[in-house]
Amino acid sequence: MRILIVEDETTLANTLARCLREEGYAADIAYDGEEGVAFAETVIYDLIILDLMLPRLDGMEVIRRLRNERIQAPVLMLTARDTVADKVRGLDAGADDYLTKPFALAELLARVRALLRRESENKSTVLQVGDLTMDTVSRQVRRGEKEINLTNKEYALLEYLMRNPNRVLNRTQIAEHVWDYDFSGMSNIVDVYIRYLRRKIDDNFEPKLLYTIRGSGYSLREPSAD
Repeated sequence: MRILIVEDETTLANTLARCLREEGYAADIAYDGEEGVAFAETVIYDLIILDLMLPRLDGMEVIRRLRNERIQAPVLMLTARDTVADKVRGLDAGADDYLTKPFALAELLARVRALLRRESENKSTVLQVGDLTMDTVSRQVRRGEKEINLTNKEYALLEYLMRNPNRVLNRTQIAEHVWDYDFSGMSNIVDVYIRYLRRKIDDNFEPKLLYTIRGSGYSLREPSAD
């Protein structure tokens, strides 16, 4: 899942990005409001973490512009202001949640998970396709009774597939949700990681869940969906 951080405090922005990447998310950083709007207009983000006090455009104006342009990514607003009136203004402007600085990273991650669940058809903390399960809190993945050990990027790829079961996802969609702007590498990186993932979740199991749709992309399917 790909997250945009709009935060002008460089140390905090970099800390949030590192923390999110360690949890398997792709994370981009914009350091002012105008850059944040430009990023959000270019990429479809699964979540935006938005500071209220920003140079060039403040957080309120950023979120108004995003909603006016029908950019519907959930927004977690960060601010040092903790009055009820400020929280109401932020929520009324289009924010989905509100976190007051200073905050614990564990709480931010929990709110991120909650907002992503809210956008998903599956509201549970456990995703399931066939006998493949993913606990998004403990990050434990199992196929039947067997625990599957994944790298952060494999986990991120699988989470995106599991949040979109039975859909055909093309390579561009997958790359945009699983990799961030800092990535530079092989042009066939999606195919490479699909192969890594298939070896771990499918090769020694029946029925097969991960399908290649020739000329279109990939699909993680419930056995009954065939």
